[in-house]
Amino acid sequence: MNWLSNLFGVGSATAATGTTAAQHSTSGALMSMLPMMIIFVAVFYFLIIRPQQKRQQEQKKMMDNLSIGDDVLTSGGLLGRVSKLRDNYLVVKIAKEVEVTIQRNAVASILPKGTFKLGD
Repeated sequence: MNWLSNLFGVGSATAATGTTAAQHSTSGALMSMLPMMIIFVAVFYFLIIRPQQKRQQEQKKMMDNLSIGDDVLTSGGLLGRVSKLRDNYLVVKIAKEVEVTIQRNAVASILPKGTFKLGD
């Protein structure tokens, strides 16, 4: 290494100083990027993660509040009235004598009472 620095006319003191300066400039660049990275993570959290968590909590609350007689809309587009509740499944009446068993998480929304007419 010494012969290489002598070849290019760079003394050992200058080479050591250059290395230290390079280390300081690298750490300075990282320190200047740190606030930007923190802001990016904060924006990511508040725009993506937090709203998704709120939607999941609302969905879970809706699933827990399902009761017999509720009019529901499934994620597949079926409209029906809940006729039986089970642990992970619902039996939904979609026509006069037609019942379908669906998973609880397939319920997209609970409709206002009287929205769905069975045609009884």
